[in-house]
Amino acid sequence: MIHFQEISQQQFLCEYWQKKPLLIKQALPNFITPLVADELAGLALEEEFESRLITGSIQSQDWSLRTGPFNECDFANLPEKDWTLLVQGVDRYIDDIHSLIQHFDFIPRWRFDDVMISYAATGGSVGPHFDYYDVFLLQGSGKRRWQLSSKNCEMDNYLDNAPLRIMSEFIPEQTFDVEPGDVLYIPPKVAHHGVSLDDNCTTLSFGYRAYSAKEMYDFIEKPCPTKLENTYYQDPQWQENQDPAFIPNSAIKQAQKILDISEDEFARFVTTPDTNDVKILQDFEYENPNSSLVMHPASKFAKIKRAAPSLKEKCYLNGEVRIAD
Repeated sequence: MIHFQEISQQQFLCEYWQKKPLLIKQALPNFITPLVADELAGLALEEEFESRLITGSIQSQDWSLRTGPFNECDFANLPEKDWTLLVQGVDRYIDDIHSLIQHFDFIPRWRFDDVMISYAATGGSVGPHFDYYDVFLLQGSGKRRWQLSSKNCEMDNYLDNAPLRIMSEFIPEQTFDVEPGDVLYIPPKVAHHGVSLDDNCTTLSFGYRAYSAKEMYDFIEKPCPTKLENTYYQDPQWQENQDPAFIPNSAIKQAQKILDISEDEFARFVTTPDTNDVKILQDFEYENPNSSLVMHPASKFAKIKRAAPSLKEKCYLNGEVRIAD
């Protein structure tokens, strides 16, 4: 688990989660990244991985974006600095990366999305931007400087002609230099700009789902009211030492503030795999028809306690309901 140092886990859940950023120095002491830069580049050559190459800097504002799969010539022709490689969903394929998720299981696992890993040369960045989801940024190797801001986090504050979402006005309020083992938590709608300080900078991003009202309405096959199209689900107050698989009633009530959704519908919604994960699971089943029952990293699982103690738990796997044996 994460070493919170000066605060407790419960204090983080009460005061920081979905509220304000937090730098946790040496959250994972003596951390050594399981995947080095050359190995990450190797993954970006494969079709299975969603990968991107971004070049540019906030000084030049000359940004470019290319999507993979790449070839060795693509990397050989990169400039000496100001570029970043991003590879999405690495936890689906690399067990050593998937096992790191357990360090963050004080947040329910059904809220988790995926692990993205970046490598950046000196000056490498993806520009200042904000997201609608929560993320823990674990520094894997090298050093990175992060600048954060709560100002102007609006959709009309993006460069018009950039190939990716980069804020046109970014006013830093906090600056942190991070080293291996440091974790920076960033809640939704907090702008962040990370710049590599050396040629050995890898960062592991543990991202969590942002459930939009439109997604939830689409799932129950009802039209989303126009006034709710930009509304997102907000977590309840999580409790320390909770089972990461359980969906508490408080979470369902939070969803019901947005729409009329039953506990079954919500549980199936949060455990339904996305298109990429469906393909991963289908390929795995095809290639391993006789394998024993195993929870694949792309699978999504959750449980709900029944009202009567004598009733068995309801379990949800990849969008389907099951009764626990």
